[in-house]
Amino acid sequence: MPNKAVPGLPVVKVSARGIARVKAGHVWIYRSDVTNATDVQPGALVSVTDERGRPLGSALYSSASQIAIRMLSSAMVDDLPALLSQRLGQAFDYRERFVQDTDAYRLVFSEADFLPGLIVDRYKDVLSFQVLTQAMDATPVREIVTAHLFHRFSPSGIFERVDPHIRELEQLPARDSQLVSGEKSSTIFTMNGVRFHYDAAAGQKTGAFLDQRENYAAAARYAHGEALDVFCYQGGFALHMFPQCTSVTGVDSSRPALEIADQNATLNGREIEWIEANAFDLLKDYASSGRRYDTIVLDPPAFAKTKKTVETALRGYKELNLRALKMLRPGGMLVTCSCSYHVSETEFFGVVAEAARDSGKNLRILEKRGQAKDHPIIATIPETSYLKCLISTVSY
Repeated sequence: MPNKAVPGLPVVKVSARGIARVKAGHVWIYRSDVTNATDVQPGALVSVTDERGRPLGSALYSSASQIAIRMLSSAMVDDLPALLSQRLGQAFDYRERFVQDTDAYRLVFSEADFLPGLIVDRYKDVLSFQVLTQAMDATPVREIVTAHLFHRFSPSGIFERVDPHIRELEQLPARDSQLVSGEKSSTIFTMNGVRFHYDAAAGQKTGAFLDQRENYAAAARYAHGEALDVFCYQGGFALHMFPQCTSVTGVDSSRPALEIADQNATLNGREIEWIEANAFDLLKDYASSGRRYDTIVLDPPAFAKTKKTVETALRGYKELNLRALKMLRPGGMLVTCSCSYHVSETEFFGVVAEAARDSGKNLRILEKRGQAKDHPIIATIPETSYLKCLISTVSY
């Protein structure tokens, strides 16, 4: 690849602040740090330079997002299809090397795989993908992605999951979630020896919470006695804990999620009680009435979608953990999670510690965990790290 601007490619100039961000290892340049982007088409491959024209590398451009530039390489790229093909192969090789005990895992994790704006998940023989940027929505890019997926995995179907809000923000035309290749959009996959139903057209994210896969197995190692899985969704923690527990109850506010959880329980021959309820109300009632458990899992959705909502989120985490700790018997296990990127690990662990103090219980931390290895974390890109999982045991 050439180390100077590529003839024919648009040149985008950025400010000193944007340059400092890139040199620190990040890949995002905000629109406020773009000083010159004349006649650049949405989603274009661009050469990025400082204001004096000295090259910084190649990037993908968005005409709509506040993240105007997503860096692809510190070199000047002259063959985008070749680079995308190389990056896809590297992403697949990484999973082949590090992912175990499952036939369902994330294949491509956007910036963490140096393919910004692309998410791909594998569920056995069905693949699901999501496009988050103008560049990745381009027809030639889509064709490269699907061609490599078919060549490497020979799936029975490739399904596109669409987030209408993201497409609106990126000023992309409306598109429906749909099967784009093959004939199959549902299957049964396995993680850690537990089987799950998967329907690409239903559920959250691209269909399941693959980022918790290794935490499911960790929780199962410590679970015992009577267990309560709060925000259980389709039963990930509950199903994993069942063999080690005398009883397991799963709680969620979504009836469709609980119906799938029950199907998953039947699939694995496991009898689990499912309760449709608001988690905050249920924990308040259970704590007040003296209900006690030996293992409690808290795996709520992201409480902080933006920095402005962090304080409210911390209050929510504090309340949940305080009520759960009050319900745990001596020697009980607490598995508590946060998937809010805007809530830092320090802040989250801090409110759990406050909840322990206020409950009058000592909390011994056994494991501090994060997202599964198929959701890699890049040291210089904090946004790639978002999931926190704390496994602890309580005493008086």
